[in-house]
Formats: sequence, structure tokens, C-alpha cells
Amino acid sequence: MIHSLFLVNGSGDIFLEKHWKSVVSRSVCDYFFEAQEKAADVENVPPVIPTPHHYLISIYRDKMFFVAVVQTEVTPLFVIEFLHRVADTFQDYFGVCSETSLKDNAVIVYELLEEMLDNGFPLATESNILKEMIKPPTVLRSVVNSLTGSSNMGETLPMGQLSNIPWRRAGVKYTNNEAYFDIIEEVDAIIDKAGSTVFAEIQGVVDACVKLSGMPDLTLSFTNPRLLDDVSFHPCVRFKRWESERVLSFIPPDGNFRLMSYRVSAQNLVAIPVYVKHNISFQGSSPTGTFDITVGPKQNMGKTLEGIMVTVHMPKVFLNMSLTPTQGTYTFDPVTKVLNWDIGKISPQKLPTLKGTISLQSDAPKPEENPSLNIHFKMQQCAVSGLKVNRLDMYAEKYRPFKGVKYLTKAGKFQVRT
Repeated sequence: MIHSLFLVNGSGDIFLEKHWKSVVSRSVCDYFFEAQEKAADVENVPPVIPTPHHYLISIYRDKMFFVAVVQTEVTPLFVIEFLHRVADTFQDYFGVCSETSLKDNAVIVYELLEEMLDNGFPLATESNILKEMIKPPTVLRSVVNSLTGSSNMGETLPMGQLSNIPWRRAGVKYTNNEAYFDIIEEVDAIIDKAGSTVFAEIQGVVDACVKLSGMPDLTLSFTNPRLLDDVSFHPCVRFKRWESERVLSFIPPDGNFRLMSYRVSAQNLVAIPVYVKHNISFQGSSPTGTFDITVGPKQNMGKTLEGIMVTVHMPKVFLNMSLTPTQGTYTFDPVTKVLNWDIGKISPQKLPTLKGTISLQSDAPKPEENPSLNIHFKMQQCAVSGLKVNRLDMYAEKYRPFKGVKYLTKAGKFQVRT
């Protein structure tokens, strides 16, 4: 399936490459660089680029491009999902997936790629299985390896690879058996000046951290599962039961994993928890203008907004801006014409505002329309879609019967006790 993998940094340099079947020349990436130059933004680079003899399938993660070279017809989403799994594995091993961390741990990177892909086809992609074969890097282990000449490779093959449950290692034992589930949702919405929702969509995931002994069998149900569209699951989920009963039945991997992801088309149901009042005006024929933005929370949500970031792509006629924020800090890049206002957490007693003057090119016409504002925010302990967990059951041999669920937060995070 995958012949080669190239890692490209933000400067357009290939700093790492791995080949499985045959060596593919780096010149094949010239087609990718041409598409990158034509794209206005890194996110607009086509994920699939055909060449005379290959297909280039790429993703953009952590200011790097993962470019896979495929020679035969293959489902692009299959390769894209595998590339994301590779990036997630690097982040799990090294704490951060960056060019510096990958260069510092180049030996482990090649070992991971060799185990994750066998002759071009995915083999071992679960983090807990990989950690049995390849030990994560630590300061002490690095010192020992440098002195003894040993490597991070394990001496035995994980038992999970030899069973029909390859995502879970055998012989797991914990003193305190517990499981945590987080429902994380991202709202993508377009709002007009009047505050009405033009478009809204919710992308959500259910992340889990399971630390249970033995081979537990879990069953998780929701009160309103019909809300979910385009659902994708971890391989441990029994899909037939979900189709018939809308219940998640699975034997979980050990440790952290993503149980499922979903989409909710809820244009009429989404209540956007933030509002923006902005005023951008120009003073006649003078090459100056005024800029005023106010951001505030809506009272009907009852939750605290955190990590608020306002991004504005200004027209090209803007030269510079002199602004004063009542809260947070702002930056304006006169080259890219992008304004970033980092507000942080909103205090209901005093709403954050950003006021000041703007300078325009004297010989250029005034902009006909005001620029659009992009707002990013976080809200803890709230599932905007209304998704709620109904029941969680567990069966495990040689352990006491399941007694119930202790809810930790309203966001769907709870702990299982046996």
C-alpha cells in the first residue's frame, strides 16, 4: 500500500524519510511542493496529489507535512487515518510531535515506523502494544543504552499480537480499577451581524482512559444516540450491536485511546455561547479609521468561557493598527494583515474590548465590506449537542460485580469502581 513516507517541515525541507518496498526518489515530492506554492494556506494543500507514477497523500500536523507515496489504487481515507495514527503515536511517545523531537529520537522513530507498517500495510498501531515492543524514551534509559549499546526494542513479542484482541495486552493487573471517559465537542458555526446562526455543525469525540485488570467487557449507552451522525469507532467496538441497539459494547485497550468520533448536524439546536459587537469605520477621505470590538458571554449558557482567541484577517489596504485592549494581549502582523487578540477567560463583571485607530494606504480605495471575525473558545463541563451518558456496565471475571458509576463532572467524565 504505502511505499514511502516523507516528513516535510514548514520551510519545505524533507528532514526524515522511510521506505518499505523500494526506495522512491525525493524528487517525487516536487509535485507536492508545486501544490503547496499554489495553495494560499497550508490547510488548502490538496490531500491527494496524482503524479505520473504515484499518488501523494498527505496530512498537516504540528507544523509538519506527513507525505505518503502510494503506487497503486487505494482508499485515500485509509492512508490519511494511518498518517494521523503515526502522528498520535509520536506525540504519545515523545510528549510533543515536532521536528526537533523526531530528530532527537530518530532511532525510535524508525523502529516505530518499521513496526507500524509491514511491507507497506498497517500492522501494529495500538500504543499499548507498541510500548511492549519499543520502550518509550526516558533520560535513564537513554543513558543506559548509550553505555551498554542496547536499544529500546523488547525481547519478547506482545501476547496481544498473537490473540484475536490485538489492541489489548495480556496479563494486565491494577490495584485500583478505574476508567475515565471524556466527551469533547467542537462547534463550527457561522453567525451573521444580527446574531442569527447561518450554519452550525458539531464534531465530537469520546476519549477514554481505561485501567482495568484482566479482560473486562464494557457496555456504554447514551440517552439520545439518534443525535449522532457519521460515527466512527475504535476497532474494539462491536459494530453489529451498535447498529441494532445503539449500544457501545467493547473490550477496551489498556490505557488511553479514542473510543469513537461523531458529527451532529444541529443548526437549529446549537446555542452559541458567545457574542461579538464590532464597529469598523473610516473617516471620509482620510487614510485612518476607528476599530472597536467587544466580546461577551451569553447569559443563557451559565458556563465560563476560557481560552478565547479572536482572529481577524484584515484587507490588504490596512497598513498598521494602534489598539488598546482592556483584557489580554493582541498582535498585528503588517505583512500577513492578521490580527490576533488573546483574551483568555472572560470576567462577567467587565467585558473585554479592543479599541484604537487603523492606518490605510492613502492612494487605495476604502474596503467595501468589513472583515469577518474568527472566534475560538473553550467551555468546560458542557456538551453543546446535548449528548448524555445513560448507563455503563462492566463484566470482568474473578472480580466483584459492578456496583455503579461515580460521576465526576457533567461533561460525561466518570469513574468505574469494581
